Amino acid sequence: MPSEGRCWETLEALRSSDKGRLCYYRDWLLRGEDVLEECMSLPKLSSYSGWVVEHVLPHMQENQPLSETLPSSASASALDQPSFVPKSPDTSSTFSPASPATPDGTKGKDESQHTESMVLQSSRGIKVEGCIRMYELVHRMKGAEGLRQWQEEQERKVRALSEMASEQLKRFDEWKELKQHKEYQDLREVMEKSSREALGHQEKLKAEHHHRAKILNLKLREAEQQRVKQAELERLRKEEGQVRLRALYALQEEMLQLSQQLDASEQHKGLLKVDLAAFQTRGNQLCSLISGIIRASSESGYPTAESQAEAERALQEMRDLLMNLGQEITRACEDKRRQDEEEAQVKLQEAQMQQGPEAHKEPPATSQGPGGKQNEDLQVKVQDITMQWYQQLQDASMQCVLTFEGLTNSKDSQAKKIKMDLQKAATIPVSQISTIAGSKLKEIFDKIHSLLSGKPVQSGGRSVSVTLNPQGLDFVQYKLAEKFVKQGEEEVASHHEAAFPIAVVASGIWELHPRVGDLILAHLHKKCPYSVPFYPTFKEGMALEDYQRMLGYQVKDSKVEQQDNFLKRMSGMIRLYAAIIQLRWPYGNRQEIHPHGLNHGWRWLAQILNMEPLSDVTATLLFDFLE
Repeated sequence: MPSEGRCWETLEALRSSDKGRLCYYRDWLLRGEDVLEECMSLPKLSSYSGWVVEHVLPHMQENQPLSETLPSSASASALDQPSFVPKSPDTSSTFSPASPATPDGTKGKDESQHTESMVLQSSRGIKVEGCIRMYELVHRMKGAEGLRQWQEEQERKVRALSEMASEQLKRFDEWKELKQHKEYQDLREVMEKSSREALGHQEKLKAEHHHRAKILNLKLREAEQQRVKQAELERLRKEEGQVRLRALYALQEEMLQLSQQLDASEQHKGLLKVDLAAFQTRGNQLCSLISGIIRASSESGYPTAESQAEAERALQEMRDLLMNLGQEITRACEDKRRQDEEEAQVKLQEAQMQQGPEAHKEPPATSQGPGGKQNEDLQVKVQDITMQWYQQLQDASMQCVLTFEGLTNSKDSQAKKIKMDLQKAATIPVSQISTIAGSKLKEIFDKIHSLLSGKPVQSGGRSVSVTLNPQGLDFVQYKLAEKFVKQGEEEVASHHEAAFPIAVVASGIWELHPRVGDLILAHLHKKCPYSVPFYPTFKEGMALEDYQRMLGYQVKDSKVEQQDNFLKRMSGMIRLYAAIIQLRWPYGNRQEIHPHGLNHGWRWLAQILNMEPLSDVTATLLFDFLE
């Protein structure tokens, strides 16, 4: 059919057009990045739309019946070709107006042919228009679908952004709420802290108030107690004053009796080689001294302890004076007895020479003379062997002092430091001995024993040893013995039960280190001569203070200690001596004998009982020793 031929011509014309000659690639889906860009963009009219509206549509209205007569198959085939695209007006003369390049001479011919081809052109225009409409419909549907998808994507994004914004808002609200809660908690803690501080301050003020009230009550009670104590002290002072006054009267009475005895020695004036008047003058001075003390005490109300001590010292001096006078009288009587015996012997020899051989008879026994009577009395002097032992101990002590004299007198700072460390290491453990027992006592003993054995010990955070100085051992032994005796003089005098732990340590050290024991005895005899027993005698030309020191009294600034304090110190040292005699170190060697055992105690007891007793001293020492 002619129409089908024209259709094929149209297709051939389209194939030879610019778009028909385009090359299409089947892998455009793999390479194209902007494939969907056309779908995403707004739809627009084709560049051929204007020409179709101007030229094709008017003819379509005029040739409507002709278009209806076209075979339905051709229309269907044209509509069924979605890829059919008309040729460009520039390349196809069928769908374009008359070319301007046509010569004017042929214009009439073209116009005559235009009418014949209008019907064909209208049919083809309908096909093209249908294709365009189909294409635009497909393109519009694709654009609508792309727009719908884009809108859905945008809506999803908006919803996602909205949800994200909502979540962020929730997080912001939660963070803000948390911050507010934290600020509220901080504020609450600050308020609670302030409240606690206020309560604490209030409690502190209340406690301070109670404390002040308690202090005031204590002060009131103390004031009341002080008043009662003052009243009690006043009463005791009056009682003590009365006791002291009676004691002063008793001392005065004894002083007058001694003065009478001193006056009674006038009958021996011819025998004495010393001036008896000096003794009598001194005795009168002592009697006047006691009388003055009593007179001054009566004027001031009651005598003081110093007045009583001064009176006791005066009485003791009077006793010593009378004892020295008795020794001089005894010595003078002994000299007179020996002189009489010599004269009698001489006279007897002369008589025998005159009477002849028959007169050679034994002279009468003179054992009942003054000498025999003196042997029956109590001893005044210590035995010679005991005196030698006493002197040997004192010489050993002096020799020990001379041995470490270089250490004590050294100006070297290092030597001074060593001396101080050694003295502390020796004396501090002894000071720690009290009524304790067991491991603590053994620890002290081991420390002292190690120090004396040359082993290093800890003292004051430093290591100390006697090997640091050649004279260190002598120094430590001397200071250790001195400290033991001082503990007896002070600690045992105040606490009698302390004598046993101190004595057991001293006994153990004495057993292992005999020289320390000898130095203990030397110090003890020097401070308490009654532990020998030994009564020092007053020598002519000796100062009274020196003689009192020999007797064991402490003299400071020409003032002699009170008799009670003197007896207390002597008692402490005798108690320590008695404890050393009877005790042994329990961890020592039991097979060895005691270095200063009970035989020395019996010796001391026998000798002091055989010696003339001293007022207060002998009785006190015997009681403490036996107790």
